[in-house]
Amino acid sequence: MFRSLRERNYRYYASGQVVSLTGTWMQRAAQDWLVLELSGGSPAALGVAVALQFLPTLLFTLWAGVLADRFDKRRVLIATQTALGVCGLVLGLLDVSGVAVLWHVYVLCFVLGCFAAVDAPVRQSFVVEMVGPAQLTNAVALNSMTFNLARIVGPAIAGVLITAIGTGWVFLLNGASSAAVVAGLLLMDVAALHRADRAPKERGQLRAGVRYVLGRPDLTVVMVLVFFIGTFGMNFENTFAVMARNVFHRDADGYGLLITMLAVGTLTGAALAARRSGRGGPRMRLLLLGAAVFGALEAGAALMPSYQLFAGALVPVGIAVMTFTTTANATVQLGVDPTMRGRVMGLYMLLFMGGKPLGGLASGWLAELLGPRWPILLGGLVSLVAALVGAGVLAFWRRGVARS
Repeated sequence: MFRSLRERNYRYYASGQVVSLTGTWMQRAAQDWLVLELSGGSPAALGVAVALQFLPTLLFTLWAGVLADRFDKRRVLIATQTALGVCGLVLGLLDVSGVAVLWHVYVLCFVLGCFAAVDAPVRQSFVVEMVGPAQLTNAVALNSMTFNLARIVGPAIAGVLITAIGTGWVFLLNGASSAAVVAGLLLMDVAALHRADRAPKERGQLRAGVRYVLGRPDLTVVMVLVFFIGTFGMNFENTFAVMARNVFHRDADGYGLLITMLAVGTLTGAALAARRSGRGGPRMRLLLLGAAVFGALEAGAALMPSYQLFAGALVPVGIAVMTFTTTANATVQLGVDPTMRGRVMGLYMLLFMGGKPLGGLASGWLAELLGPRWPILLGGLVSLVAALVGAGVLAFWRRGVARS
């Protein structure tokens, strides 16, 4: 279950990620709460903040995939992680000094999103260099466990700290936590990395990556599913803040508990994925099933009448969504040519994260117009329909291949 940790470089990386991601989730919870405080509890304002943070994904992620194929991924990650930490420190200083206003948060959301857009595909495609292809599925699952362990601890800590000392100190702590992942990257044994040949500098590299995916119907189905679920199904954090504050009339710690309950499910799902990784590579059937079950469970959670039932329903939702995301990530990375991995993961992250500006604005508008439950309900139904359509398309394609 933990065999990727036998790799020294991956141990350094995972240790740094535990600290840094805990700080990241603390900041996300504090940022959402600060936006609600500065805007007088407006769901639309929160949707704008989410949109600004993920808008740069549309602009830079594909080009970041080209960078990942052409340059030293470790050095790029050191630069981006340092910049992300600085963003947290700046927002913290503005907040602690009492001068922070809503447009400050909006600007820093966008700047942070720019660095995160470059960081994401490079980081995703760097995993295989640390552990090698044989351990990739396990490492992806362990990364998800680390991410979701931080998702449990971070918001819970943030909920307490926001109440005790305010949001500004949470931002400062997140900025300081970035030093852990940078230290892990600096301590790595470069000679032990499983590096693929770098793609040469030539024209049309971005288009070549897109053509490569479009020529593979199996990859295309995965990418389309990732877009619909990432855009409409996984807008959890902004909708949870509104649900906690405006529907169930809870404070910051109540919001943090909702994120924690979801994270309990996703951590469980990641642990199950790590155990499954020893039985062979990822399976398309599991990917489609995870997507469909996630959509159905999310729609059901939206209808829960009480805070306790809503929070409890998030655990199975988390298990299902993690089954889908870990399987999708490993399917894409193991199914592509190594010289194309960075560009394909750039497209993957663009579709996974790039739709969040649309999803954030849509969920904020729906919550404002129809009520906070509607973004969650419709997001679940969209995910379910996308999974069923994807299964039909793959079945049709495979029948055509068999006949030929």
